[in-house]
Amino acid sequence: MLTTHKISADFFDDSFGLIAIHSNLEDYALAYGINFNCSLYLKRMENDLHLDGSFFFSVFDWEDEINDVYWTLISNTCTIEETVPSDGLFGGTSSFRTNHLVKERKEIDYFLKVDGADEIALQEKVKAINKISKVVTAYPLETHTLKSKRNLIF
Repeated sequence: MLTTHKISADFFDDSFGLIAIHSNLEDYALAYGINFNCSLYLKRMENDLHLDGSFFFSVFDWEDEINDVYWTLISNTCTIEETVPSDGLFGGTSSFRTNHLVKERKEIDYFLKVDGADEIALQEKVKAINKISKVVTAYPLETHTLKSKRNLIF
């Protein structure tokens, strides 16, 4: 007989701060800007966040052991190239498809997830991120308003 084990929602820790960032910067350039302006040390993780088999979202993280805060910069968009199989006029052409990590907030480009920081530190980082050139805006986001916030828990 086959048994199925399900993880209860009680095991997920969804008490984290979240900063929404609107910017057309590449992920590495934004991470550099955040490191420079916010005195963080974000580094690209070895493995990207992998969803649904073919979607990869870039992730940068840093654990501030002195202040016991864990910082994670996550891209909200993933663009993949697909080849259209056809023998006709448009055969062999490629198209691009974009998927979002948090589907109900498609307008957000990046999330800065903060585990363990207080509200004052979060507001300071928002002000510093807004000073980065090519960042349109950054603001704190309430996590309880997100339907797909489990995609941000990994």
